[in-house]
Amino acid sequence: MSRLPLHALPGFIAAARTGNLSRAADSLHLTVSALSHQIKALELRLNRTLFVRGARGITLTEDGRRLLERIGPHYDGIESALRPYAARHDDILTVSVTPSMTSAWLVPRLGRFLASHPELELSVLSDSALVDFARDTHIDVALRIGNGEWPGLQVELLMDEWLVPVASPELIDRHGGLPTPESLREWPLLGDPDDEWNHWFAHYGLAPVKRYVATFNDSEAQNRAARDGVGVGLGRLTRARLMLASGQLVALMAEPVKASYAHYLVYPSRSSSHRGMQVFRDWLHQQVRADVRSFAKLPLPRKA
Repeated sequence: MSRLPLHALPGFIAAARTGNLSRAADSLHLTVSALSHQIKALELRLNRTLFVRGARGITLTEDGRRLLERIGPHYDGIESALRPYAARHDDILTVSVTPSMTSAWLVPRLGRFLASHPELELSVLSDSALVDFARDTHIDVALRIGNGEWPGLQVELLMDEWLVPVASPELIDRHGGLPTPESLREWPLLGDPDDEWNHWFAHYGLAPVKRYVATFNDSEAQNRAARDGVGVGLGRLTRARLMLASGQLVALMAEPVKASYAHYLVYPSRSSSHRGMQVFRDWLHQQVRADVRSFAKLPLPRKA
C-alpha cells in the first residue's frame, strides 16, 4: 500500500481554515496549482472528497470536517513544539495591513522606508481579515483599525482617526457652495463602510439619514467616488489627506470629528525582539507624528 501523502496535510489544514486556496497557498509559499495537486492527491489516497469547490471559494465536506477535527490539533501541537527551534530572520518582516490603508497610507511612504533600510525584506499582506498570530506564524505584525482591544497581543496606539465630509469641487459648485451640517442631509451622500455617518451626525445633534445614493465597503473606493462627483464621502484624514492637499477633494466642514476608532500596531509577544519589526515600528511612529502635524495644514474651510 502506498504511503499517505503527509506533505499534503499542511496544505489541507491551511485551505480548510481559510476557505480560500489563494490565501492558503500564499501562507505556505506555494502556487495555487501546487496546493491543488497536493489536496487532490490526498483525496485520491483517502478515497474521500474533502472540499466542495465553488465560485466564492472552497467548503469542507463532512469527511473534510472530520479529518480537520482529527489532525488539526495534532498539527498545531507539532508546530508549537517546533517553533522555538525555527530560525528567525530579523531581516525579513511580514506585515498585515487593510487594503485601504495599504494603498492610501502605507504604499506612498514605503519607498523611503525601504531606501533607508536596504537590509530589510518587507512582505505586505493586504487583507481585511483579522490575523490569527497563533496560526499565521509567518506574520510578524499588523496595522489594524478598532477600539484597541485585542486580548493576548501587544497593542500600540498609532494615531486617532478624524472624519470630515469631502466632495469634488464640481459637486460643490452644483450645490451653490459649502453646506451646513443640517443642509448636508439634502446632498447626495455616499454610504460609509463603518456607519460613521451616524457618529458624525450625532456629533451635531442630528438624526441619521435614511438613504445613501451609493454605498462602498472600502473607504478608498468611496474617496475615489467622491472625487469623481458621485456624492459626498465621509473622509478619513489618514486616507483622504493626499486628495485634499492636491485639491481633488474639498473638505466641507471646518472642524473634523474624532472617529469612534483609532489606528493601532498589533503584534504577538514573539515579535517584540524582532529587529526588523523594531525598525518598522519606530519608523511608523515617526510617520504618524509627521502626519498629525500635516493635518493642521490641510485646506479646511474657515470657521463661521
